[in-house]
Amino acid sequence: MAGKCLGLLLIGLLLHGSILYAEDPKGPNWVKVTDKAEWQARDSQGELVYHDQLWIFGGWFDSFQAPPRDVWSSPDGKNWKLVNKEAPWKHSDLGMTVIFKDKMWFLGGWYNGRLPGHEATNDVWSSNDGVKWDQAPKSERWSPRIAAGVVEFKGKMWILGGTENYYFGDYKSLKNDVWFSEDGEKWTLATADAGWSPRAYHTVVAHAGKLWVMGGGNYVPNYAAYNDVWCSEDGIKWTQVTEHAPWGERLWFSSVVYRDRIWVLGGWGKNPTSKNWGDVWYSRDGKEWKQLKSDIIWKERHEHSTYVFQDKIFVAGGHAMPLSGEVWSLEIPKEWFKD
Repeated sequence: MAGKCLGLLLIGLLLHGSILYAEDPKGPNWVKVTDKAEWQARDSQGELVYHDQLWIFGGWFDSFQAPPRDVWSSPDGKNWKLVNKEAPWKHSDLGMTVIFKDKMWFLGGWYNGRLPGHEATNDVWSSNDGVKWDQAPKSERWSPRIAAGVVEFKGKMWILGGTENYYFGDYKSLKNDVWFSEDGEKWTLATADAGWSPRAYHTVVAHAGKLWVMGGGNYVPNYAAYNDVWCSEDGIKWTQVTEHAPWGERLWFSSVVYRDRIWVLGGWGKNPTSKNWGDVWYSRDGKEWKQLKSDIIWKERHEHSTYVFQDKIFVAGGHAMPLSGEVWSLEIPKEWFKD
C-alpha cells in the first residue's frame, strides 16, 4: 500500500512539474574577466571575433559629442590593445559588424555631434587588421540605417531591418526589408517586406541552416517592443516560430549561437516603466526556451557586446546604469545540457 501511494505521489508530482524538472537546473557562474577594460566605458559599439582576438569598434559615450572611432583588440578579454585611435568611418554609433570572407566589416551607423548634425549612413567598410579600412564603392543598396541585423549566411552577407533615424524617427523610419551581398559591394533585395513587423534593435543569428530574427522594435517617438521569433531558409519566406517567447519584450539586447543553441542576453524595455534586463535564455528551436540562472552574473544592461570566444560566452561593456567597462565570461560544459 505504501509503495502504491508513493507511486501515485511521484506521478502527481511529475504531472504538476514539481519534481526535478520543476525548474531549470542552476547554471554555472559568470566570471568577471576585468572590472575596467582599457577602452572607455561605452555602449552601442561594434564587436567581432577575428583572428583569435576580441574586437570592439566605436560606440556611444553621450549624445552631445561625436561618437568614438577607436578600434581595440584583445586575446583574452582582459588585456586590450588600441589598434586604431581614429578609424575613417564616422557613423560609429549603432553600426553593424560581421565577419565575411575573412575580413571585418562595419556597415551603416549613426553620427550625432553637437546639434544640429545627425544622420544615418549606408556606408560599407572592411578591414583585415583594424588599422586600414577600405570603403566599398557606392552602389544601389539598402537605405541609410542603424541597428539592423547583419549576419553571414550561406556564403553571403545579409542585412535585415533597422531604422533610418534614431532620436528623430518614427514608425515610418523602420524597415523590414532583407538584402544580401556576395562581395559587400553589390547588393540584392531579397524581399521588401519580410512579414515580421518593421523593427530595429532586434537580433539576427544563423542557426540550424536558417536565419533567425528575434525581438526588437522602436524607441522614440512611437515605442514598440517585441519578443517574437521568426526563421527563414532563404531570407524571403519567413515563418513565425513563436509570437511571445518567455523572455520579456525588449530592445538593445544581444544574441549568439553557443553549444548548438540560440542565446538571448540582457536588453531594455518599458515593462511598463524603463527597465534593463539581466537575464539569459537559450533554445534549440526558437520556440521552447529555458532560462539560465546563475548565482553570479553581470549587472542588468543593454547595448552590450556579446561574443563566443575560446569556447565561452563573453559579455563586454553596455549601459548598466552607468556605462560599463566590464568584461565577463561564461563557460558551460557540453555535458551540462540534458537534452
